[in-house]
Amino acid sequence: MAAMLENALREDALTTLPGGFELRLGLPWIRSMPLASISGVAVQVDGIRVPQEDLSVVLGARRVAADALEQEPGWWFIQDRLVLLGKGRLHGGTHAVAVDFRLLVPYLQAAPGRPLVLPFHLEARLEARREARGNVSRDVA
Repeated sequence: MAAMLENALREDALTTLPGGFELRLGLPWIRSMPLASISGVAVQVDGIRVPQEDLSVVLGARRVAADALEQEPGWWFIQDRLVLLGKGRLHGGTHAVAVDFRLLVPYLQAAPGRPLVLPFHLEARLEARREARGNVSRDVA
C-alpha cells in the first residue's frame, strides 16, 4: 500500500492559477476505478481547509463539484491524474498539502452485502509551479 501512496501526490502535482490552484492526484489503488466510487474529497493547503464550495474537479472541458463525483459515469484510470481545482490565491513556494477521500471498492466486501470503503489521507510538501509540466500522465477526462 505504501508504494501506491507514494505516487498519489508527485512533486509536480501543484500548479498555481490566477485566483486558485490545480492539484493533480494519482489513484492510490491497484486498479482503475469508476469516478462514482470516490466520495468525501477534502483538501488542505498549509493547514487551511479549502471550503467545499471552492473545490471542484476538472473532467475534460467540464468542471464538477468535488462532492458530485458519485454521479459521474466516467473512470479514473490508474495512469491518469484527477485534477482538483481550488479557489483562492496561492503564492509560489513550498506548501503542505493534504488530501482526504473515500474510495468504494465495489468488487470487495467489508461485510456481507456491504462493499469495502477505504479512507485515504495523502500528505506532501509540494512546490507550487506556475504551469503544469508535461509528463507521462494524462488528466482524467
